[in-house]
Amino acid sequence: MDLKKIIGLCVTLAVTIFIWAVPTSFFGIEALTPVQQRVIALFVMAALLWIFEPIPNWTTSLLVIVLSLLTVSNKGIGLFCTPEAGELVLYTKIMSAFADPVVMLFLGGFVLAIMASKYGLDVTLARLLLKPFGKNPKMVLLGFLIVIAVFSMFMSNTATAAMMLAFLAPVLAVLPSDDKGKIGLSLAIPVAANLGGIGTPIGTPPNATAVKFLAEAGCEVTFGEWALRMIPFVIIMILFAWVLLQILFPFKSKEIVLEIKASERKTDWKTYVVWITFIGTIILWATEQWTKINSNVVALIPLAVLTCCGIFTKDDIKEINWTVLWLVAGGFALGTDLQGTGLAKVLIESIPFGTMGVVAVFIIAGVVCYFLSNFISNSATAALLIPILIVVAEAMSAPTAASHDAFVALGGTHAMISFIAVCASIAMLFPISTPPNAIAASTGLVETKEMTKVGLIIGIVGFILGYFWLTMLFPFESKEVVEQVAQTVASTL
Repeated sequence: MDLKKIIGLCVTLAVTIFIWAVPTSFFGIEALTPVQQRVIALFVMAALLWIFEPIPNWTTSLLVIVLSLLTVSNKGIGLFCTPEAGELVLYTKIMSAFADPVVMLFLGGFVLAIMASKYGLDVTLARLLLKPFGKNPKMVLLGFLIVIAVFSMFMSNTATAAMMLAFLAPVLAVLPSDDKGKIGLSLAIPVAANLGGIGTPIGTPPNATAVKFLAEAGCEVTFGEWALRMIPFVIIMILFAWVLLQILFPFKSKEIVLEIKASERKTDWKTYVVWITFIGTIILWATEQWTKINSNVVALIPLAVLTCCGIFTKDDIKEINWTVLWLVAGGFALGTDLQGTGLAKVLIESIPFGTMGVVAVFIIAGVVCYFLSNFISNSATAALLIPILIVVAEAMSAPTAASHDAFVALGGTHAMISFIAVCASIAMLFPISTPPNAIAASTGLVETKEMTKVGLIIGIVGFILGYFWLTMLFPFESKEVVEQVAQTVASTL
């Protein structure tokens, strides 16, 4: 271990022990329990270990799970895990992180990627998708960003990322090992998947949550209204990400040529089964809103079909990236700790939204949403925050409220709740922040510090742009803007 990693480990231990040992009153949150304080310490420890990387990322996740079981579960160390210490988490819920439905989706995605590579589907489909963007690496990067973003608007971000992993592999294979552009291409998966989901109400669960609660509050938003406002935002962010990735990870190669090598494998019934299974899985992922089959369930279909047909064998199982599955499981365990101990609710309720100014409510709510979404699922964050903010918004928008005019001027309830949905989607600091981030980590090309740097820059720009976009430039209350854009779109078609 080098000196840098030793220093990182020492800093992590010192900060974690300090947070664990200080009195609960130190945090200034009256309702905080010792169990919740330990969860805060685990969060800080995990974040620092993922940033400094003195140990592998997946090892940190495994450590988080074990420490959670020992210190905050109902079957942990008797000295710590007592009813007096606070609400404990069921140990079965922490352990079930290893078999979370999203982990199963990853498993199915890896199976598809392995089979696609084995039977040559990856090169064929990658060439088909990227053909309009030519052979220039910069345009290929833009192609990946656009294709992933578009898919993510209509199907699960995680399913999109799992699918695109298969298409990315042959592109990475033709680039030199020292080409930094490989990192940019790998990061295109989470960046485009997370940003693309913002574009439609069905693109990501926080959007659906926002639309649902807005409707209940009498502020209905149609699919078209949401898409008309948010797709331009997505386009701007995708173009910004394209430029950013080129600056941080410039391509060394001048051309990307995907060649289909002559295979010694004959086209037999197994090839056709793989093709049909691959395409069928993608169709089911893309039509989830009609078939009602959850994307996590769909991911197990190729595993069942290909193993039963003897195509996916015990030797192929060894190629699955198990370290990424463990990495993701650690993130889910942290989310379980945060919600199971009641810490998430305590943190949110400790913020006096009712006494703040309108701008402060927008910004602080957005920051809290962004922070939490980096550690727990953005769906859970939205489900926790939006109901509370709907109540705050209704109070601020009341005609007799002192904040009424200022709140309405900034877009009102529509703007606040939509902004929270955006903040949930732009959180992508760590490999465990979103499943697409973990997919990028599975390539083995992306260090956490690189992911954090890109995620932080995109998060800051997305936060600022999202705020001004929804409160001033393109508020939901502005019918004139909608009509103007609709006319512009119609005139160009």
